[in-house]
Amino acid sequence: MSAYTSRYFEEAARICGAIDQGQVDRMVAILAALRQGPGRLFFIGVGGGAGNAGHAVNDFRKIAGIETYAPTDNVSELTARVNDDGWESSFSKWLAVSRLGAEDVLFVFSVGGGDAERNISANIVQAVRLAQEVGAKVIGVVGRDGGYTAKVADACVVIPTMSADTVTPHTEAFQAVVWHLIVSHPDLKQNEMKWESSL
Repeated sequence: MSAYTSRYFEEAARICGAIDQGQVDRMVAILAALRQGPGRLFFIGVGGGAGNAGHAVNDFRKIAGIETYAPTDNVSELTARVNDDGWESSFSKWLAVSRLGAEDVLFVFSVGGGDAERNISANIVQAVRLAQEVGAKVIGVVGRDGGYTAKVADACVVIPTMSADTVTPHTEAFQAVVWHLIVSHPDLKQNEMKWESSL
């Protein structure tokens, strides 16, 4: 076994023990309340977070029975908005057309959570600001110090940093761990998954 392989899994085990479970339970409560009303769930993320968003949309719709969408699932609209209006407003303008409102929840997948001052992940920052303006709840799974998302979110899991060279892989991997926990949580799961239901 290589030293990196051993360290990577050791760090993953430490992250599992260090995640703020109270924040996870708060997200479950927010999403359970969302499902009782007319609201919708919107995922945003870039890079690996965008890929995770598309996967999560499927799970929250199919397993948890929550109406869920992600702007990155429509590459034609996303690229048109980036081309015509710029990257920074690509998510917020999509959410505005979707009539993001106070009954909705915005779920952020981001390694850094966005940084307004340094203009990093500005499209995430603008989307979160829009959510704040309209009164939508903001939740997220982010890395590093959590950035803008963690500062203003109603609930946010910040994946602890173990090593400078594993921030991104651990953050994006644990986004999947956390959302899979949430959709399989007894307070949210409405439909069995294939392999569990066949046992």
